[in-house]
Amino acid sequence: MNIPVIILKNLIILPNQEIKLELSNKISQKTVAEATNKYNNEILVIAPIDSFEEEPGIDDLPKVGVIAKIKSRIATTNGMQVTLRGQRRVAVNKFFSDDENILYSEIMYIDLPMIIKEDENALIRKLNSVLKDYITSTHSSNDILNILTNKDLNKATDIIASFLPFDISKKLRYMQEINPIKRAKNLIVDMSEEIKIQELDIELDNKVNDALNEDQKKFILKEKIKMINAELGEESVTNSEINRFQNLLNKLRLPSKTKEKIEHEIKKLEFMNESSPEFSVIRNYLDYLLNLPWNKSTKENANFNKVREELDKTHYGLEEIKTRITEYVAIKNINKDIGSPIICLVGPPGVGKTSIAASIAGALNRKFYKISVGGLNDATELIGSRKTYLASSPGKIIAGINKVGSNNPVILIDEVDKMVKDYKGDPASVLLEILDPVQNKSFVDNYLEEPFDLSNVLFILTANVMEDIPYALLDRVEVINLNSYTLFEKKDIARKYILPKICEEHKLVEKERFSDDVILFLINNYTSEAGVRELTRILTSLVRKMAINNIKTINKDKIIKLLGNPKYSNNTLDEDSVGVTKALAYTAIGGEVTNVEVVLSSGNGKIITTGNLGNVMKESIEVIATVVKSKYKYNLSKMDIHFHYLSADAKKDGPSAGFASLVALISALEKKKVPSDIAFTGEVSLTGNILKIGGLKEKLIGAYNYGIKTVYIPADNAMDLVYLPDIIKENMQIILVSNLDEAYTKLFK
Repeated sequence: MNIPVIILKNLIILPNQEIKLELSNKISQKTVAEATNKYNNEILVIAPIDSFEEEPGIDDLPKVGVIAKIKSRIATTNGMQVTLRGQRRVAVNKFFSDDENILYSEIMYIDLPMIIKEDENALIRKLNSVLKDYITSTHSSNDILNILTNKDLNKATDIIASFLPFDISKKLRYMQEINPIKRAKNLIVDMSEEIKIQELDIELDNKVNDALNEDQKKFILKEKIKMINAELGEESVTNSEINRFQNLLNKLRLPSKTKEKIEHEIKKLEFMNESSPEFSVIRNYLDYLLNLPWNKSTKENANFNKVREELDKTHYGLEEIKTRITEYVAIKNINKDIGSPIICLVGPPGVGKTSIAASIAGALNRKFYKISVGGLNDATELIGSRKTYLASSPGKIIAGINKVGSNNPVILIDEVDKMVKDYKGDPASVLLEILDPVQNKSFVDNYLEEPFDLSNVLFILTANVMEDIPYALLDRVEVINLNSYTLFEKKDIARKYILPKICEEHKLVEKERFSDDVILFLINNYTSEAGVRELTRILTSLVRKMAINNIKTINKDKIIKLLGNPKYSNNTLDEDSVGVTKALAYTAIGGEVTNVEVVLSSGNGKIITTGNLGNVMKESIEVIATVVKSKYKYNLSKMDIHFHYLSADAKKDGPSAGFASLVALISALEKKKVPSDIAFTGEVSLTGNILKIGGLKEKLIGAYNYGIKTVYIPADNAMDLVYLPDIIKENMQIILVSNLDEAYTKLFK
């Protein structure tokens, strides 16, 4: 049997349900006319499975529909008004359309399943009972109860389903469900759920109303207390706090928006219950915000000569950083609005990075605050957390400014080369905003939520290794290298700075008791560092023991007796050996000297490497073997070569040991010794060229302290010698070489 089809979007008709439609679509009007004229006023009504589909196709239409009777149709100015009444469900075999685009369907009637009368009566009674509860709970109209006078479960379920305010998808499921028993059970479940939801809503509404009534009661009581306190001449805690905050605000010079925000927070506090958790949050927030040094700064020392004198009193050398600070003070006398420099001090531990920063603060008459970011991986530690979070607090920068009570301190950000980037954030990117003079004028800490001017702060960063500083951060700072100290620089520092301070603390010992030989003995035998931190500890220990034992004079024997046997002998050169050379390395603790050993044995050309090497170093060894085979025609196919690098506890992963490794291999092949007081540094190319390396100054200082007399370096590093201390240039021979042939001629010819 075929019948015209009308598609209704967002509307479902069920059997025994009557609906009115306004049809403005020409096709729909033609379809209704076709049903009236040729199909006994019957039409198939369906709805798309997906109600959001704008232009549903045949595949989007359900396989079950409802035949509806056209009870009336009236022409209107906008089209046609039609009244439809659902008759029965039918199954749809297929859809098709004619030349006029009227949609038809081939349908077949559906036989309802047999229902046991007792089951039907029981379900109808249950439906009526739940429906009455639903009407009572939702305060719905009870007119439907008058309609449900029959005992037909099929008809009853359709009437109830059409009455209930279900969404389209649920009504579509009821329309497609053929079995009235399943429809009845689903209706019982759905109505029961709605009843529970209504009960819960009522319970929540009652609780809200009770809370509101309680709040109103508290408000009235608080107002009465205010009036009583006013009569007694007393003031409530809240009023006292509000007045205090308002007085603090009036004393500050703040941007208008910031001032408005603070005033808004103060007004919020006025209407809050003192026992409310939010009251404490806002009070603590206002207390912190209003006590920040927005307008408070220390008067800076403008005499650059005195600044330089103060720095010279506390630190030996460090000319570059002292000169930079002096220049800053001098220029600021000319231009008061000049921005503070952002300085990054790079050097090994113990060379005075932190202490010079503190001395700069003292010389400038500024407050000093230190922040360590080594291992920091949570960006909120720098920029703070929202005040609404549990245990919220400002970031380290604002916390430091608040602690020192000045908006122009010297802030030291220590160990920026050891920050960590992970899922918690990228501290380096936050530091960019903090340090950038363009952005930090309106730096917003998450806790403050208001801009704070950081442009008056002098930021000094420190790092051990420049290569580990994030590039974007490195691009914003002035890098000043603080290099390792030579033996004689350490001696002078001990004589002029360390010993006077220690002896002042230990009143019984005088600094004159320490000769230069004694100090050098301590440096050579009890310390092994680029800086003077360990030397300070050793001298302090020695002075303490001298004071306790009432020792008047000190010499090497007494030092050994008091401090024990020497810990180091790093300036004792070993004997000259075949296949052994010395390489120079630049590490986080300064320049170091390490032995490279090469041993040849019969074999098949295998290369063995030991000594904790990285991939770069292993590749460098392969380059060396190729250079020796191609350039000097050595036959390595019948021997195994073993490269060993001492100090296996430290990883070696740089190409600069390539030069020393190549000389060690040639020494083993030539069976000629290389003097133990010669060291090498440089990268080797496949053609035998000696290429430029980094960290030359640190390496040469390390070599000098070790006792090396001669160093071969790449010719391209000649310009770096300008920054080398004069004592090294005077006491150590530095040979510039461009390729291996030059070194080969000097060493093996």
